[in-house]
This record gives sequence, C-alpha cells and structure tokens, in this order.
Amino acid sequence: MKLKRLSFLLAALCGLANVAQGADLLDTVQAAKANDPLLAAARAAQQAGLEKLPQGRALLLPGISFNANSTYNEVNTQYHPAMPLLASGESRYNSHGYGVNLTQPLYHPQSWVIYSQAELQVAQTEVQFKIALQDVMLRAAQAYFDVLIAQDSVQLAAAQKIAIAEQLEQAKRNFEVGSATITDTHEAQARYDLTSAQQIAVQNDLEIKISALQQLINAEPKELKHLGTAFKLEPPLPADLAKWLDEAQLHSLQLAIAQLGADIAEKEVERNRGGHYPTADLVANYSSNQSTGGNFGVGTDSNSKSLGVQLNIPIYQGGAVNSRLREALANQERARQELENSRRSVAHQTRQAYLGVVSGVAQVKALQQALTSSTSALDASKLGQEVGVRTNIDVLNAQQQFFATRRDLYQAEYNYLFSQLRLKAAVGTLSEADLQKVNQSFY
Repeated sequence: MKLKRLSFLLAALCGLANVAQGADLLDTVQAAKANDPLLAAARAAQQAGLEKLPQGRALLLPGISFNANSTYNEVNTQYHPAMPLLASGESRYNSHGYGVNLTQPLYHPQSWVIYSQAELQVAQTEVQFKIALQDVMLRAAQAYFDVLIAQDSVQLAAAQKIAIAEQLEQAKRNFEVGSATITDTHEAQARYDLTSAQQIAVQNDLEIKISALQQLINAEPKELKHLGTAFKLEPPLPADLAKWLDEAQLHSLQLAIAQLGADIAEKEVERNRGGHYPTADLVANYSSNQSTGGNFGVGTDSNSKSLGVQLNIPIYQGGAVNSRLREALANQERARQELENSRRSVAHQTRQAYLGVVSGVAQVKALQQALTSSTSALDASKLGQEVGVRTNIDVLNAQQQFFATRRDLYQAEYNYLFSQLRLKAAVGTLSEADLQKVNQSFY
C-alpha cells in the first residue's frame, strides 16, 4: 500500500511541470536563434565574407581617379648675363589644374586568381554560417534537456526524501515498541540526512542549468514540456553505419570547410607564382592646367590627352616573390593535412553519434526493464518487512536502487534523443524537420 502511495507521489511530482502549456524544444530553439549572440556574430561574419566577391571583382574592372590642384607661386629670377628682352626680378602668380586618369587591367594573372579565391571565400563563409546554425540548434537542445533532467532530479530527490522519512518514522515507532534496534533508526536517519544534502545539490544544479538556458535565449525560461507518451525508441534510419559514413563524406559541413580551405591554399600558391609574370594595363589620361604667370612673365593654358598600354615586367624584388611562394606551398601542405584530419574526425564523430543512437536504444530498454525489476524488488522488500523477513535497511537499499534506476532512465532517454540530433549534425543534414521529429516526444 505504501509503495502505491510512493508511486502516486512520484508520478504527481513528475507531472507538475506538464500541467501548464510550457515551451517545447522547437520554441526553445527558435528563441535561441533569435537571441544567441554567437549566431548573431556568425551572421555578421557571413555578411562581411560576402564582400570578398565584389572586392575581388574590383581588381578586374577599370579604376578611375580625379585629381585637382591650385598653387600660389612666388618666383625671383636673375639672368646672368643680363638679357635685354628678359627682365630680372620677382613675379607672383597662381596656377591650377585638374586631371582624370583611367587604368584598365589587361593582363593581371594574380587578379584573376584573387577573384577565384574570393568565390571560394564566399562559399566558405556560407558554410561557416550553416555550422553556426546547427551549433545553436544543438546547444539549445542540450540546454533544454539539461534543465529537464535537472528538474527530474529535483523531483526524484523530493520523492526519495519523503519515502525515507516514512521509513525513519516507522523505524522510530518500531524501536519504541521494542520490535527493532536503534541501528535501524540511525541508518534511516543517515539516509535521510544524505538525501537532504543531495536535494540541495540537485536544486543548485537546476538553478545553474536554468541560468545557462536563460543566457542562451536572453529571457527567463518558461515552464518546459517533459517527455510524454509519444516518446518512441527508433534505430537510425538507415540502420547501416557505412551509409552514414558515406553521407558524412558527402555532406559534412566541417569537411566542406576543410575542402574549401585546401582549395584556397592551392589558389594562393598560384597567386604567388604569378608574382613572376608581367602585367599589362590600358592607361588613359586627360589633364588641364592654367597659370597666370611664369618664368617669362606670361601665363599659359594647356590641355593634354594620352592613351597607351603600360607593361610592367618584374625582374628582381629582393627574393620576396620566391619567399612568398615557399610560404604558400607550406600552407598548402598544411591545408591538405587539415583536410585529411577533418575526414578522419568526421568519420569518428559520425561513428560515435551512430553508436550513441544504437546504444541509447538498448540502454533505455535495459533501464526500463531494470526499473520494473527495481519496483518489484522494492515491493517485495516492503512486504518482507511487514512479515518480518526483511529489515529496514533492506527497504532503504531497495528504495535507493529504485530512485537511482529511475534517474538513470531519464538521463538515458534524453541522451538518446540528443544522439539523434548529433548524428544528423555529424553528416551535415540537421534541420528543423529533425527537431520537429524529436519534439513530438514532448507534451
């Protein structure tokens, strides 16, 4: 009878958070997307990265400049020997003018490479933003699950304390009537005190987890929805690790970043090798200059136009070109090794996430069976205590096993759900549709 009362109390405590229509996983993720500063920073970085393309394109387009000048001149002239037609002395006059210059690159190998690098850099920033978007989904889901398991731990600790309090009172009564020793009372009191300390610890942990979620969504978290009857255990689809590994090699965002980095490093080698090549530009100029005086005492007005091709051939620059080329080659090798490391890392993460889902299914099933066994053991211990074949310590141990199993089951369920999201993120396909599927487990 007492076990039924304990089960009812535990169910009531675990259901308190479900009375109100709280925020679910999707609500939490959407709030994180709207308020997370790391995602906002990634969005700004994406916008900055998009500007690489027009900057690279600008090197291929004409450049036009305008210049103007106005100058006051004071000149003192003495002729030796004296010139009868030219008077020596001081003259003051103003001169001013303006000019327009146009330069159109005709042959600049390095500029074309820089433009192609800009295209790769834009693609890289877009992938980096997708990684940030998936990261905030995972962080929001982790924070959501952390609060839920902390709430469950608080509720379990409260229920366990009440159950131990009943055993403590019973031990005291049995000692007073002489049917039990003082040892039972001391044991129950020790368990009660220990549970009180644990209750303080889990309550503090809950406050920390709520604070972490609040930092992510920049708001006081609403009541969160807990796991409901729609929770189901499903193996990965497809249930083939090799197919998930192939999918990761094709669509992993981390691998895409590394591949783009290797491509950019290869272009950098090509760009620095182009430092040995000549360049050619089409150059056009128009200038107009006026002066109210001069060395011969007369003003001038002049206009000039020019159009031509300018060739520049690098011959020797102190060894800087060769040094930059060697540097680029070393960086290219570094990028290749980082790409290989990313391939291995992505394969490891995918395998780990896949096995997390598979083992999660098995672990939850095992703990569900263990909870049933723990419930039966607790029921048997209480019945045995009533008929005198079990002691108070036996009941306390059975209670501790029951609550520990239930807590492990909660943790395993949340770990299983999070492993599903991690698996999709590992292969680069995590989306709101995946969140929606996991969200169906909550009510």
